[in-house]
Amino acid sequence: MSLCRFYPPASDRMAIIWSLMPIQNAIVLEYGPAGTTHFGGGLYSSLGIRLSQSLFTTHISEDDVIMGDVTRLEKAIVEIDETYAPKVIFVVASAVIAVIGTDIKGVCRYMQEKVNAKLVAFEDGGFRGDYTYGLRAVYKLLAKQIAKDCDKKEEKTYQIIGASAGSYRIRSDVWELQQLMSEAFGWKCRMVMGLESDIEDLETAGAARLNLIIRNEALEAGNILKDRFGTPFVYGAPYGYQGTIDWLKQISAVIGEPINEELLARIEEKQADLMPMGGGPMASMRRKPAQATIQADYDTLLGLAGAMRELDIEPTAMICSHSLKAIESPNADVTYYAKEKDRLDLYQTLHGQWVLGDSVMESCVPQDTYFTCVSFPFSGKPQIAHHLPFMGEKGMDYLRECKELYFDKLEI
Repeated sequence: MSLCRFYPPASDRMAIIWSLMPIQNAIVLEYGPAGTTHFGGGLYSSLGIRLSQSLFTTHISEDDVIMGDVTRLEKAIVEIDETYAPKVIFVVASAVIAVIGTDIKGVCRYMQEKVNAKLVAFEDGGFRGDYTYGLRAVYKLLAKQIAKDCDKKEEKTYQIIGASAGSYRIRSDVWELQQLMSEAFGWKCRMVMGLESDIEDLETAGAARLNLIIRNEALEAGNILKDRFGTPFVYGAPYGYQGTIDWLKQISAVIGEPINEELLARIEEKQADLMPMGGGPMASMRRKPAQATIQADYDTLLGLAGAMRELDIEPTAMICSHSLKAIESPNADVTYYAKEKDRLDLYQTLHGQWVLGDSVMESCVPQDTYFTCVSFPFSGKPQIAHHLPFMGEKGMDYLRECKELYFDKLEI
């Protein structure tokens, strides 16, 4: 990793932990030094995750590392099982444990007969890659190992897969998806994998009629559930009015049900309101061209870029917050900067633009920009409200308001 002034991309280990902690009736046990878990606890709390009875650490000493002693891990597993009686204990290796090569999976195998909880091990330790690798690992494991055989389907139910606590305002986006699915089709969400679920929901994941995959990292999990239970899935997230209409039509084609006409007419009417702001006389009256630079996760990036184009604002740069190595055929307009300095240099050139990104980006761009936080890290950006999305109809309503503020600030 190159020299870093602010925050490097979160590791796979961090994403594994923040994706497992929200699962009810399960506990995450980090095998490593207490300082590592304590430091991470501050991050997880900022993501809106409750720390109480969801994350524990064994702590380790120098002797444990040198001698390879796993007694503390064994005792911690037994104590958690006896005290809290969780259905699952996820044992996650810290970086130190991953370096010395402790066989956590082996420990879990022989300890399984001594406890009632199901033991599941993650040995990555933060060295496989950035947080997207951790998200993939969790979604895949939950679909493959936690979901049990299921023959019965629950009518008019769906699941959201790919919602991550590391996404800014993700709970608001999930709320908007649920509102759209309810109004459009009368369907009910039975689980949000990795964000709002419990072990029982995950064990019966095969009961859903449809899975909504909202980010690339969850595609493999979607395919696993399709192969195991025959559950179809729709990949993509609705950004912008047209994007929302297209998303609803895609779902309609898969489930064989029509979209509520009143909802469709309302969104189409709002979309029509955008037309006068496009080309022609209105565009010629502008003093400056409206431009935007976006930095976010890959799927969020593409979605917001589409919404910007609906608002007649052309994205001049699309910066991915993580490596593109795991993305099959990534969009040619998307760039990932492995060196932080390259990103910081670009930030200084964004004069007069609408900048959508993270809190680091906000602190570095020129003063003559208009900023909207849309991605991680988002330090100092509370997420109290759960009804202020970026996705869907209401998300586009909010982006339209931001556009007007951008125009007012920069006199475009």
